[in-house]
Amino acid sequence: MNLSPLQKARYEYAPKLPGMLRNGIAEICVKEGAETSSVADQDKIKALFPNTYGKKEITFAKGQNTAPAKKQVVGVILSGGQAPGGHNVITGLYDALKATNSDNVLYGFKGGPSGLLEDDYVIFDDAFIDQYRNTGGFDIIGSGRTKLETEAQFAVVEEMAKKHGLTAIVIIGGDDSNTNAAVLAEYMAAHNTGVQVIGCPKTIDGDLKNEDIEASFGFDTATKTYSEVIGNIERDANSAKKYWHFVKVMGRSASHVALECALETQPNICLIGEEVAAKKMSLSSIAGYIADSVEKRAANGDNFGVAIIPEGIVEFVPEFSVLIAEINELLAGSKTDTFNALPSWNEKYDFIKNGLTAESFAVFDILPTGIQQQLFLERDPHGNVQVSLIESEKLFSALVKDELAKRKEAGTYKGKFNALHHFFGYEGRCAFPSNFDADYCYSLGYNAFMLISYGYTGYLSKVSNLSKPADEWIAGGMPITKMMNMERRNGEDKPVIRKALVELDGAPFKYFAAHRDAWAVETAFTYPGAIQYYGPSEVCDITTKTLALEKGTM
Repeated sequence: MNLSPLQKARYEYAPKLPGMLRNGIAEICVKEGAETSSVADQDKIKALFPNTYGKKEITFAKGQNTAPAKKQVVGVILSGGQAPGGHNVITGLYDALKATNSDNVLYGFKGGPSGLLEDDYVIFDDAFIDQYRNTGGFDIIGSGRTKLETEAQFAVVEEMAKKHGLTAIVIIGGDDSNTNAAVLAEYMAAHNTGVQVIGCPKTIDGDLKNEDIEASFGFDTATKTYSEVIGNIERDANSAKKYWHFVKVMGRSASHVALECALETQPNICLIGEEVAAKKMSLSSIAGYIADSVEKRAANGDNFGVAIIPEGIVEFVPEFSVLIAEINELLAGSKTDTFNALPSWNEKYDFIKNGLTAESFAVFDILPTGIQQQLFLERDPHGNVQVSLIESEKLFSALVKDELAKRKEAGTYKGKFNALHHFFGYEGRCAFPSNFDADYCYSLGYNAFMLISYGYTGYLSKVSNLSKPADEWIAGGMPITKMMNMERRNGEDKPVIRKALVELDGAPFKYFAAHRDAWAVETAFTYPGAIQYYGPSEVCDITTKTLALEKGTM
């Protein structure tokens, strides 16, 4: 295999561990804290998880290891979308497992949860693992989006565990995947299988965090990757001085990625979905807000700029959410076939006009034709509009163009407006992990095995104090049920991990809000550059600005 110099060098990188995990397995003891309760709906969550609810938070410390000696056979899966660092969770888990007992075994189930159901696996050894150390992607075993949530599925997993003698299963995933981990752990405990289940917090969207989980892995690398390219675009915009760049970034349910990229690059505009929802901003008011920046900059002779748009922005616009709901109802059941059978867009347009309320049609009618048609593309499995297919960066640039035309006609705007569009998503999901993510993920995996060795189940691997150097990080675990509440999903009340949205009274947003008016008019661009792996710690091991602001270190 031909390897790049960086690949070769990264294989040899030795991830840093929290101080209490550096002493060797024999000198790691456990300290239990207080019992926990769920963030909401305590009685309902407790009733659903009688065997795993209310357990204690724990931390690891230097001391005599009192874990019972036993051979461990562990299965691991990667679940959901890719995030930089997943390979290091597995290598950390493998190294801790083998350091405890060379006879311990690690199974990697392929293609996500379906690998467990279909008994598709690989048994890791040193040669296999060493090919993936400190690398991006999930190609070590692949991932998938199958949900583990039914009794029938759990029974299959139980049989697979018996067949291979599994003592534990580690699920590396986001909020849904770790919700599934909690439910699987409860099943395994209720059926006295002896199989433990441990979760690890992954998502580049940054919405799996709370007072215990300071950051989900992958967020650091992905936002640094996007910020590098946004910085490059800013430099180009400031060089050519003739284009407005509309950049969509990932983050459908929360705007953490957009906010972090804005803090890193200081663009002229960054929309935050949570603020749009709180202020009940309309499409026209958002377009007007962006047009104000375009107009003011044009008055200074700056007919260029950069606007960052979170992927899920339209779902935060109240009037658009109502429109989506009406479209879902309009095309419910067999009505989709009726609509699709119409031979022309004009006939479909009339069908839509007759089926929507006047208020929603008014919103629909201001959309560019291309965006209108995107709303009627292939439905998701539940028959709903696939909002992620809407090119919101093109939507807002078109609305801004229309608004500027009105202002030009009124004589208030005399500039030039030429828009270019970008979507940064997949570019960041499998990047070489930053040193932070390489260290954090390796620690999460190593720590997951410590939770297994001490007999815990239904726990999330937890590493905190992340704004400090790695030797000051604190390793431990928390019951997954602590993060859960009840939500309505597909017509049923279900226990789920509560998503973390951007807090408008939080330090990161407050910092952004205090500076954005100046950034909107000035050319205040900053250029983060590429992720650095070798050099001064203040360059190579730096955390996100979001984490630094949250922890008061910036």
